[in-house]
Amino acid sequence: MPKTILITGSTDGIGLEAAKVLYSQGHHILLHGRSDTKLKAAEKAHSELSGDGRVESYLTDLSRMADVETLGEEIAANHEQLDVVINNAGVFRTADIFTDDGLDIRFAVNTFAPYLLTQRLLPLLRPGARVVNLSSAAQSPVNLEALAGRTTIPDQLNAYAQSKLALTMWSRTMAHLHKNRALVFVAVNPGSLLATKMVKEGFDMAGNDIRVGSDVLVRAALADEFAEASGLYFDNDKGRFASPHPDALDQKKTERVVRVIETVLAEKSR
Repeated sequence: MPKTILITGSTDGIGLEAAKVLYSQGHHILLHGRSDTKLKAAEKAHSELSGDGRVESYLTDLSRMADVETLGEEIAANHEQLDVVINNAGVFRTADIFTDDGLDIRFAVNTFAPYLLTQRLLPLLRPGARVVNLSSAAQSPVNLEALAGRTTIPDQLNAYAQSKLALTMWSRTMAHLHKNRALVFVAVNPGSLLATKMVKEGFDMAGNDIRVGSDVLVRAALADEFAEASGLYFDNDKGRFASPHPDALDQKKTERVVRVIETVLAEKSR
């Protein structure tokens, strides 16, 4: 049966490739991007594919929490149900560290935006629905002051790694909070140094086959192996479920991170 699947950051890279595969399989794909030109190009790329899928697009800057709220409202206005949410959009290296909301842009896009969007879309998720969060092999202990936007992290890779650990931590928290609803929240490292724009800009290298990452997203969205994986972390470098950074398994540390996320969002989203 065709599923309705939202993929953020799906105008290029892993997100676009996964969207194409899922569209070709006949699913209804909700594309997202922050460039109207790239969204139109992604729509065109899908129209040239075979298959019975459908596609629609949403233009949003995920670095702005008010815009994330609006995105959630738009999707809810157009759909009564979502089967899969893939929080794929991410930021690594950037010249502008802070957003208009006063947050480090890595935390804003990689941590806060998917948390807020997922919260707003929860009413659309029925038992069996899945939320797939794009984590990373790069995970570092979260500086709560930096998470709250009160200090900076000089090293860009470390800032990125902290944002991905924070994402992995709240994935586990949501899995616990919503276990009675039979929802699946899973964090996935799609593979290290894949041939994405992020890797090219961050490491000045071509990178590995991007299909390594898109294939695991498709599996996480649909495969039976992920149906009972709520709260787990899948490491595609190892090809199996594995332990994330130890901090993600520490309930007190995770609670502190989630508390900061919720406090900041209460201040910034409206």
